Amino acid sequence: MLDSSAVMSARTPADLHPHAFAGDEKSTPIRDRGELLLPFVQSCKSREQWRVGAEAEKFGVDSRTGAPLRYLGGDGASGVKGGVEHILHVLVEKHGWTEEAEYPGAPTIALRRGEASVTLEPGAQLELSGAPLPNMHAIAGELVSHLSELADVSRSLGIVWLGLGFHPFARQEDLDWVPKSRYAIMREYLPTRGKYGVDMMRRTATVQANYDYSSEADALRKLRVSLKLGPATTAIFANSPFVEGKLTGEKSRRARVWLDVDPDRTGLVPATWKDGAGFEDYIAWALECPMFMIKRDGHAVDNRGQKFSDFLANGFQGHRATLVDWEMHLNTLFPEVRLKRTIEIRGADSLPGNLFAALPALFTGLLYDDVALAEADALTADVTVEELNAVRQRIPFDGLAAPFRGKTLASFAEQVVDIADRGLARRNIIGRDGKDERAHLAPIKALVEKGWCPADALLEGLQGLDPDALRAEILTRSAM
Repeated sequence: MLDSSAVMSARTPADLHPHAFAGDEKSTPIRDRGELLLPFVQSCKSREQWRVGAEAEKFGVDSRTGAPLRYLGGDGASGVKGGVEHILHVLVEKHGWTEEAEYPGAPTIALRRGEASVTLEPGAQLELSGAPLPNMHAIAGELVSHLSELADVSRSLGIVWLGLGFHPFARQEDLDWVPKSRYAIMREYLPTRGKYGVDMMRRTATVQANYDYSSEADALRKLRVSLKLGPATTAIFANSPFVEGKLTGEKSRRARVWLDVDPDRTGLVPATWKDGAGFEDYIAWALECPMFMIKRDGHAVDNRGQKFSDFLANGFQGHRATLVDWEMHLNTLFPEVRLKRTIEIRGADSLPGNLFAALPALFTGLLYDDVALAEADALTADVTVEELNAVRQRIPFDGLAAPFRGKTLASFAEQVVDIADRGLARRNIIGRDGKDERAHLAPIKALVEKGWCPADALLEGLQGLDPDALRAEILTRSAM
């Protein structure tokens, strides 16, 4: 157990450790293991402060050939001229973003504007990490604004942005590496842990959503319910049936990839499911996960494979563990739902623009309405990790048709979507069009009622097309 006497009573913001994150405290060595609780305890918010943050990753490709957008640009054959670095600079010049680098003089790898950021995944996937917003209408509007800002430069370079969970055209050799120190370490370490680590880094993309919590009990309840719904989430949003320009027979290559990345840092974290689970249970799991690196003066110190528990106890090459190191470590864990300053829903494939808001709408309805959260908790109460891990093996191939409890997963998913729909109705937040937030859930609800995931709709009529016709259809149907 953690020696957490300094903060065990600090379960709400009013009772925080008096020195938590003050001044340079985050960069000083951790004084006792109880301080590991602080990122979670400090993040508890009253209901009035709850917001939703959405993240949308996408692939930039040549609008004619499907060749991938690279970091520095391509030669016109194996990549798009201009490159994502050029796009970042244009966003700075025209739309008021600020460039960010890992250290002075390093390449631009991110942008920031207010509470929103634009970041890059290892294969130059472009990600909008949106600001915390109050409702689904604002979330959808933020994406529209982001895509509008991209439109002018994208058109001039002949780029289209695709919302798919796996790159539909690129081979590994077609892609650049974004120059970020963590990625250089991950590209060497992850292949020692699983078959698809590099594919996960460079050829997958996701839509994610982030949620607040009011207390330790609230956080663990939301985490438990969301983890138990993780496989259903993946199936509902399965949307990656293409690899290297071909039909694969799968519904989600991304889901298949995540089954074989790194067993230590992925999966369903069943230790947090038990009655009375608390922050310490998630922390105990995280402490035993191997690290990638720490940073000192903006530069990477490679300690790959060292467990954080060992780093905390013994340090590394004279460096001692700090709260900065701990928070960075928490951000390198990849469970289906991640607990950090927010609860992060991670299981969905990336989606085209008309479906983007459906994932945050689904979990807003589930987690931010008390009745819906209770219903979802009851629905998943007797679900076991064994049966969820079994159905996870089938979801990449079958989507919502995967067998589950004597039926298909579609039956279970329909109950989940209905609970969320009722939760959004009770929130009764009306947009400018006179509709409530259910409008953003409606497109995925219609698919689930047919037993379909987005890949099923995407695949209609594509069998038998020649490669050129298939490429044209993918570019048209998957555009954000």
